[in-house]
Amino acid sequence: YIAIHFTSNDHYTNVMIFIIASATIFQSFNVIDMYFQSKVMSKYVVYANITSLFISSLVKITLILTNAPLIAFAWVVLFDSFVLACGFLYFYIKHSKLSMKNLTFKSETANSLLKESWPLIFVGFIVMINMRADQVMIKNILHSNLIIGYYSAAFRISELWYFIPTLLGGSIYPAIINARNTDYNLYRHRIFLSIKWISVIVLPLAVGITFFSSYIIDVIYGEAYQKASLYLQYSIWTGVPFMIFFITNKLIYLENLIKITFYLSLASALSNVVLNYILIGRYGAIGALMATLFVSYISTFISLIIINHKIQLVSNKVFFYKGKTK
Repeated sequence: YIAIHFTSNDHYTNVMIFIIASATIFQSFNVIDMYFQSKVMSKYVVYANITSLFISSLVKITLILTNAPLIAFAWVVLFDSFVLACGFLYFYIKHSKLSMKNLTFKSETANSLLKESWPLIFVGFIVMINMRADQVMIKNILHSNLIIGYYSAAFRISELWYFIPTLLGGSIYPAIINARNTDYNLYRHRIFLSIKWISVIVLPLAVGITFFSSYIIDVIYGEAYQKASLYLQYSIWTGVPFMIFFITNKLIYLENLIKITFYLSLASALSNVVLNYILIGRYGAIGALMATLFVSYISTFISLIIINHKIQLVSNKVFFYKGKTK
């Protein structure tokens, strides 16, 4: 609410931004999602998400058929978050052994978590800036809402496959964590096996969308958005490092590499902004995609090296102490 007063947007745009931003309030209920994942009960998270998606789709179809104003769709974003939060609460109350009445707030626990997680809070802001910097800079450098429309349309399709790691995560992470507690060699093997299989799923999908981008844009948006197909051919490849990052992101918590991640994220965001400034002026919106691809692949590669180095060090220590005991 404070930030929108420092923008050059009109009042109507700022109202929509505020409504959509208010949806983040309900993200606090994602703690229930984490609880179910820790208990390998992710099916209830899937049920809640499917229910929210079904209701949301019905509402959006109704709004489209009735020619509802644009602001109505902003309210739908807030409504989606509310329905999903209600779904999490329902399954938590029905299937959790913990009673809502027995949940209490402990200031010492809250303070401890904040002290440990402050780098992650800043990482969250940095990642958010990193993901949207290109669109903001395209608007300010090229001064074209039409290009932004094509660009955003392509990215909306590229983001559709982000559900893949979410579905796999509930099964992958318990196995990885169990291996970490028993056998570091098995732990390392399962990490890279997970990355391998996610890549096997993602790469053919990216190739297919690249070749059929024109047809996909035509089916989803119509012929008027055909220019978005070029952006889709590039943007779909940003999903490959994202999938790998989804695995490494959780390992960062396990291996206590939060501060290193903070500096890596900060460097990535700064590099992305600088490259966007240089490349958008020369190559237009394609330059923004080139910058995003370069930074995302390099940062993912560096994070893999850091995690591999940390695991290797710990593995050697475990081996040394076992040998000493023998």
